[in-house]
Amino acid sequence: MNGELSRGTKLVEEKLASELGVSRTPIREAIRKLEQEGLIQEKRVANPTETDLRNIFQVRILLEGFATRNAAMYMNDTNIERLQECVQIGRNGTSEEIMKANEEFHGLIVQATNNPVMIDTIDRMQSIIYLFRKTVVLYKRPFLIDEHEEIYQAILNHDSDLAEELMKKHLQADLEFCLHYLNQ
Repeated sequence: MNGELSRGTKLVEEKLASELGVSRTPIREAIRKLEQEGLIQEKRVANPTETDLRNIFQVRILLEGFATRNAAMYMNDTNIERLQECVQIGRNGTSEEIMKANEEFHGLIVQATNNPVMIDTIDRMQSIIYLFRKTVVLYKRPFLIDEHEEIYQAILNHDSDLAEELMKKHLQADLEFCLHYLNQ
């Protein structure tokens, strides 16, 4: 997650176990979980293609767009206030605080669906989402927090059509920024 192992690096259970001072069993379990999350493929650190990234984002755009539509209709006042707090942290926080606020902002919206299948599907994508989130926050994607503010306002005003449209545009902008950064 922190980039210590570059893309395509072969993972050897014995070597990792030795380096981390643990048995092979937790390493094997961690590798299996990371494979499920798409971060490891065939015992190598994933090296996603542009097509892979676009496919991941297509799913995320569909799910989070729908989630944002629901949030505009059903999110409670406490969570709407929390969205606003996330926006403020995004404007004034440290990079680490912004990362957490960004994650919470999107998480609150997804949780508003009250759809356990959707929540679980997005939850299984969290490691990949984290890498994108890290890129857009650390490399200061323009208008990131302004877009969160607009999404928050649409939810606050219960404008479900606008909220969904804004989230889809927001995630598309994240994808384009990440692809541009990764292709440099």
